[in-house]
Amino acid sequence: MAFGVIARYRDRLPVSATTPEVTLGEGSTPLLASTRIGPALGLRSLFFKAEGFNPSGSFKDRGMALATARAMEAQATTLVCASTGNTSASAAAYAARCGMRAVVVLPAGRVASGKLVQALAHGAHVIPVAGTFDQALAIVRQLGEMPGMALVNSINPFRLEGQKTAAFEVIEALGRAPDRLFLPVGNAGNITAYWRGFCEWEHAAQTGLPRMHGAQAAGAAPIVRGAAISNPRTVASAIRIGNPASWTTALTARDESRGSIEAVTDQEILAAQRRLAREEGLLVEPASAAGLALLTRMAGAGQIEAGETIVCVLTGQGLKDPQSFLRRVPKPAPVEASLDAVLAALDST
Repeated sequence: MAFGVIARYRDRLPVSATTPEVTLGEGSTPLLASTRIGPALGLRSLFFKAEGFNPSGSFKDRGMALATARAMEAQATTLVCASTGNTSASAAAYAARCGMRAVVVLPAGRVASGKLVQALAHGAHVIPVAGTFDQALAIVRQLGEMPGMALVNSINPFRLEGQKTAAFEVIEALGRAPDRLFLPVGNAGNITAYWRGFCEWEHAAQTGLPRMHGAQAAGAAPIVRGAAISNPRTVASAIRIGNPASWTTALTARDESRGSIEAVTDQEILAAQRRLAREEGLLVEPASAAGLALLTRMAGAGQIEAGETIVCVLTGQGLKDPQSFLRRVPKPAPVEASLDAVLAALDST
């Protein structure tokens, strides 16, 4: 079996004979059938695409493998990115793998601790700036024009080409495209990439196309509002973006698929995150639960038919943002090291 998205889907990606097969083993993530949430929502076929199983813990690795490979092919020596966390972790990991330098510009104080640790551990040159993600992206756009630098945010076309492979895997696992696909929307590259992947596969194999449903956090929902937000606010840091780079193509995915892009509250996001952990055994960061939050609302409103096949994309694993749980779930207090004390503690819960 071929490992990595370049080796597995080389004939469907913009690569040449000289493009190196850069990989950390990304892709081939599981599509898990819901055991409890789906039945509770009245859905017979709900699946979770668990992208937290990628090497750096998020879907970003799919595109980063290809972006890094093409950067190496172009003789770049440095990967540069702005990030709310996951892109920086992925870029740093792939740069380390390939002997390249990684330069990461972050909005100071707005990146989850787990993601910051990843970037630092992989040796990235991390530069926090007193501003938003959108301001950081404006800076790295300029850096990316300098010799030896390769910009690897989702405005890099190879990032989206790599990310579209997740749509291929969904079709391969189900034998066809789902009826609907739900996913978080921040910079809007992933909804763009999934739609591209479904369209390319449908054109080649006539598997049908899903309706795409994107979820933005209510405090960071520029696409829903129809205007950029200068100071986006949400507990879901991965989608805390006020002016998405892939705004136009996200609207195309929504409109062509007859889907929707809607806002969900932080309360809805955190409730969905808790359900995934408690009812499905899936620990995800808050942004990853935004798609399920939207599905939950739509199912409750009778907008989803019971027999439809639904896929929710879980974009990143929960250990990237442990504080999102610890702020809501108090740490248990220690008890005496005896059976009686443990039984008493059990009785008190």
